[in-house]
Amino acid sequence: MSAGSSVWMAPAKLNLFLHILGRRPDGYHELQTCFQFVDLCDEITITVRDDGQIQRAVDIAGVPEDADLCIRAARALKEAAGVSSGADLALLKRIPIGGGLGGGSSDAATCLVALNHLWRVHWPTEKLAALGLKLGADVPVFVHGRAAWAEGVGERLIPLYPPEAPAEPNYLILKPNVFVSTAEVFQDPELTRNSAPITIHGFLASGGRNDCLGVVRRRYPEVARALDWLSVYGSARLTGTGACVFLACETKELGQEIMRKLPAEFEGFLARGLNDSPLLEGLRTG
Repeated sequence: MSAGSSVWMAPAKLNLFLHILGRRPDGYHELQTCFQFVDLCDEITITVRDDGQIQRAVDIAGVPEDADLCIRAARALKEAAGVSSGADLALLKRIPIGGGLGGGSSDAATCLVALNHLWRVHWPTEKLAALGLKLGADVPVFVHGRAAWAEGVGERLIPLYPPEAPAEPNYLILKPNVFVSTAEVFQDPELTRNSAPITIHGFLASGGRNDCLGVVRRRYPEVARALDWLSVYGSARLTGTGACVFLACETKELGQEIMRKLPAEFEGFLARGLNDSPLLEGLRTG
């Protein structure tokens, strides 16, 4: 039995820089980064059930149901809020898995925000983000839905619209045919872990860097080739631990021109930067 369906968008993110300040006693790393959303989105169709069951309506290759962050998010909110309703969740994946674009975290956040609305839980955003943090360090920024400066493991957020021109630029994103293990990158003994903290003003002046870059280039030659190829056209950057790399393009036409030269070994996406997540628009329209 169901009580209606709705479609929700889960955007990808880019890390415009990533500094690692040190390792914490709990084993996690203290970070500084700037999150920018892009309009490359997964799509989640949610059908509310009145029998309390939470089920996956579409299988995802290589992702067991118990590891599916949509399912885990729904179960976590249902348990924490004492909800009697359930949901069928159908995920259409467009964001590459394992690319550093935050697709799984975005999917989890979208389910939390959408079900908080659909189940009439009415938790405040901060409480929802705290629950999301238990699912992944990147989940809170997607719950809040604003481009942001982030510290801690990524959960301490200050809304910050990145200083690109135009304000929401076009990005060319390349996905090499390789899966990067975030855990292995952060465990690598050669990873830079002692960057000095910078201020938002310092980032705006310098643009920052990605402290994972050296390790990822050494461990994953496919990513190094993608960076080298894209760097011919401008300042190419690594998002998160990769594998995706990206370039800000002044115009969509420039991105399309570069895409036409793309080697077959890379998957390419053109995406527009978003300072506000489409999830917020979904909430406004109900």
